[in-house]
Amino acid sequence: MKITEVKLGKISVPLRVPFKTALRSVSSVEDIVVEVHTDTGAVGYGEAPPTGAITGDTTGAILGALQDHIIKTVVGRDVDDFEDLMLALNKCIVGNTSAKAAMDMALWDLYGQLYKIPVYKLLGGSRKEIITDITISVNDPDEMARDAVDAVRRGYDTLKIKVGAHPELDVARLTAVRQAIGNDTRIRIDANQGWEPKQAVRLLNQMQEKGLDIEFVEQPVKAHDIDGLKYVTERSYVPVLADESVFSPEDAVRIMQTRAADLVNIKLMKCGGLYNALKIVSAAEVYGVECMIGCMLEAKISVNAAVHLACAKKIITKIDLDGPVLCSEDPILGGAVFDEQRITVSDEPGLGIKGVEKMTYLD
Repeated sequence: MKITEVKLGKISVPLRVPFKTALRSVSSVEDIVVEVHTDTGAVGYGEAPPTGAITGDTTGAILGALQDHIIKTVVGRDVDDFEDLMLALNKCIVGNTSAKAAMDMALWDLYGQLYKIPVYKLLGGSRKEIITDITISVNDPDEMARDAVDAVRRGYDTLKIKVGAHPELDVARLTAVRQAIGNDTRIRIDANQGWEPKQAVRLLNQMQEKGLDIEFVEQPVKAHDIDGLKYVTERSYVPVLADESVFSPEDAVRIMQTRAADLVNIKLMKCGGLYNALKIVSAAEVYGVECMIGCMLEAKISVNAAVHLACAKKIITKIDLDGPVLCSEDPILGGAVFDEQRITVSDEPGLGIKGVEKMTYLD
């Protein structure tokens, strides 16, 4: 199975409601789609969102990396030479993890199709269904409480609450949400780097003293502040999950070795795809550190790839793959089925994607 051509496209999908964090506010998903064609007629699909505030990857940067480096690296190669293909992909350009992730998942898609097996089984998995949380955007306390009640009404039993914007309101936000939904729903929170270390400890301990029962806090401090992250981990009653501090497998190992966080968040767009995500998983298994699998604001192609990883690896115990359910429509044909919190993986060969509607092809 030789790669003959790569086509690029763009999709735009409105969100149900604007998505707000301590870093940004977004009203639609704007993704680059990769179609990798082969001499057998098989097509592999990948996808990358421009998440400049987190990965530094803009639409132009993603396209440039693909057109100037990545596509030239893979065209003409045989999918069966998979290890060499992955090594070449990761060496052809520094950084640009979103563009690499898009190509990476398209190649895994083809590799599964080559051997007529779904990717999650190719990775040794047997779990066919996972349960995701849903994100509640940062807003005024009353609005967040209403959004939380709506999510619980829709069947979600785990909410990820965004905090960190105007930190002085964060305890009030969490108090309003907990009072509105009761004690039967799990709450995890994401500060998106919005706190200082001492401030984080104070706020988190206040939340616990008020009985708000926080499952864990995601990235309470700046991504580069590993000492600050460790400070919070050692002094807070609430477990700490490292997100923006972990891009590469090397980042993950550093966090695990220094015990700077209790958990690690894997995102394909941060690490460059499934190939590197598997390295993080292996490190987590060695160090006994549980992982969450997360996503950016992405449509279903890329989140679908993360679903396959989650269904394959038991060290991934937390699921934050709500991107497709935050969208107002689904232009992706095939792949995993997203039924609110319940996600069912596809048993079709590869990643199971059959095509994309409403896509604009790019020259």
